[in-house]
Amino acid sequence: MRRKLIAASLTLLFAATAAMFAQRYGGGNGGRRYSANANNRWAQYEAEMQDPIDDPPGAWDNTEFAFGRLRYRSERDRRGWYGRARWGIDANKSDRLFIQSLKRLTRIDVRSVEQIIDIDSDELFDWPWLYAVGIGDWVLSDAQAARLRQYFERGGFFMVDDFHNEYEWASFMEGMAKVIPNPRVIDLPDDAPIFHTVYDLSQRVRPPGLNVVHGDQIERNGITPRWRAVVDNKDRVIVAICFNMDLGDAWEWADLPEYPEKYSSMAFRMGVNYVIYAMTH
Repeated sequence: MRRKLIAASLTLLFAATAAMFAQRYGGGNGGRRYSANANNRWAQYEAEMQDPIDDPPGAWDNTEFAFGRLRYRSERDRRGWYGRARWGIDANKSDRLFIQSLKRLTRIDVRSVEQIIDIDSDELFDWPWLYAVGIGDWVLSDAQAARLRQYFERGGFFMVDDFHNEYEWASFMEGMAKVIPNPRVIDLPDDAPIFHTVYDLSQRVRPPGLNVVHGDQIERNGITPRWRAVVDNKDRVIVAICFNMDLGDAWEWADLPEYPEKYSSMAFRMGVNYVIYAMTH
């Protein structure tokens, strides 16, 4: 009974967070929509984003944690994407809805907007938690790979999401092999610590993309969801891999009635667990 009450309370909290955010800052419509506010913290990148929205209060605050989104390069940048780039998929509405859930579900002092970190900048070393989507299309130069290698050597954590099928997996791993020679990749077991930092995620469901959520949930022939990781020589997760799933969409569309709440709730729980894991391990 207690577990059911907790689950029901979390469902209401996730729904309230999404509704509040949509009412205050705009729900997004998934089309090409630009913010008209040149004072937004990341106004210079909004043309590359899929779903940019105005800044909420606190966008310039100094806090103990910020959600870092990696601005990487892809051969698919601006190709049939209405001018946007692959790194900017779901941005920045998705990031900000997750940030709101992190603020409400933990005691972390979280900045209300993301930190966009260019892969060519040494600013990378200032932000210990990174997130990237569509990573199956990334292209890394030797210098970029070396910078990421140093990032991991200094203790950085990287979460990758929304890439599908074996071709995209091979492309992602080709890049990882440039960063970490012979990377050690595992399928995370149900008892992995990362699944138990805050929420018990022994049982999981795939958060699917909005475009497939009411069908077979298979996107770009990515059939089976995989919760994987690159681990270091102490078995610490340094790259959390969300393969054949789409947490970014589940965050972004948490305020959309047509997107089932159970998938957004799963995605929020996963994200919270991954952040807490990165901060404590």
